[in-house]
This record gives sequence, structure tokens and C-alpha cells, in this order.
Amino acid sequence: MDKKILLAREWQTLQDNHEQHEKSALLIKLTSLIICVAGIAANVPAFWLAIGVLICWLQEAIYKTYQARLVERLLTVEALLRKTEPPAEAMQLYTAWTANRPSGLGLIAGYAASALKPTVAFPYLPILLLGSLARLLHWA
Repeated sequence: MDKKILLAREWQTLQDNHEQHEKSALLIKLTSLIICVAGIAANVPAFWLAIGVLICWLQEAIYKTYQARLVERLLTVEALLRKTEPPAEAMQLYTAWTANRPSGLGLIAGYAASALKPTVAFPYLPILLLGSLARLLHWA
């Protein structure tokens, strides 16, 4: 079978897995919300609600790490596709994304910045604040 076809299939499989990790991250966010709401309704102490939310946050970070590893292989496949004859112009998404990727402390700072982006932090911080507010109102 043609090397280019095999690489294209691998790229598509990896891309599909990458997107599945994105869906899993969303499900983790929703689980965090359910934990918080159910915990408030069940009068669970705020400390335990916060632990549940933080565990979800950590789990999403783990999925994002898996996702990053998929990207590493995607980049390899994209490089191999560029070496085929004729060179592939398609399936170069991750090469373009990582053209200016930082390393070392810059990468760690990037992870921290990603954790604080509204699309990642939005569910977690308001959930933590909502849980704390509900506790305060309940204790008042």
C-alpha cells in the first residue's frame, strides 16, 4: 500500500483521537459541575466539594497531556507526509500550530496560562466560588 495513504490514515486516526480528548475534557467539566451542584444540594462540606473540583481539574490536565503526546506523533506524521512525492500540502495543521512553540519555562508558563484561560478555568473557578457562596449563605 502507498506510504502516503498509510500516513494519511494514521494522521486521521490521531486527529480523531485528539478531538476525542477534547470531548473528554468537556465531559470532565460537566462532571465537575454535577459534583458541585449535587454536593451543595446534599450539604457536602465546601472542603470536599473543592477537592472534587480540583480532582476534575487535574484529570483534565492529564487528558491535555495525553493530547499533547498525540500532537507530537501528528507532527512526525506531517513531516513524513512532506517528504513523500509529491509532498503533501494537506494534513499540516499541527506543524503550523507548533511553529512558534516555546520550550522549558515558557512551556510551563503556557500550561499555566492555558489553565487560566476562560475556556478552561470558566467552569472551575465559578463552581468553586458558587460552592463557597452557597456555604456562606447556608451558614449565615
